[in-house]
Parts: sequence; structure tokens; C-alpha cells
Amino acid sequence: MSETAVIPQAEPEDETVKDVGGVTGAQLKSFVERIERLEEEKKALSEDIKEIYGEAKATGFEAKAIREIVKLRNMDNEKRREEEEILEVYKAAIGLA
Repeated sequence: MSETAVIPQAEPEDETVKDVGGVTGAQLKSFVERIERLEEEKKALSEDIKEIYGEAKATGFEAKAIREIVKLRNMDNEKRREEEEILEVYKAAIGLA
């Protein structure tokens, strides 16, 4: 008669992690932890960007104008031209042109 091997189930590291209602606790915890790490990185990057705007301001540049340039550079050329044309039409319509 052959013996059947019993494969032990791995217990979760954190005993508070459980599979509940079809939700795999360990997998969910992994997603949450990854998101938390990225949020921390995003916060650090935001602080770095804020410092750069501060440096630019300290040397005489306007941070608001730099933000607009960054926004425009990230836009598709066609989209940027379209927005600029609309803005010019609107400015002309109210006498700002």
C-alpha cells in the first residue's frame, strides 16, 4: 500500500491576514503594501519638485509660469495648438487681444 504525501499548507506570515469571502488576504495585503510604497515615493518626489520650484523662484523665475511651461511641454503638439487657438479666440471675443 502506498502512502500519500501530505503537503503542508504555508501559513501566512501575518496571522491577521485571512482569505474571506473569496478575497485572498495575502494578495490584497501585497497590493496595499505596494501602493503604500509608491505613495511614499510620490510624496518624496513631490517634495523634490517643490524644492526645485523654490530654487527657481529664488533666482528670479516665476513658478507659475514654469508650471505652465511644464504643462505645455507635456501636451501633444496638436492639442497644445488647439488650446492656444481657442484661448486666442476667447481673448479676442472679450477684448483682451
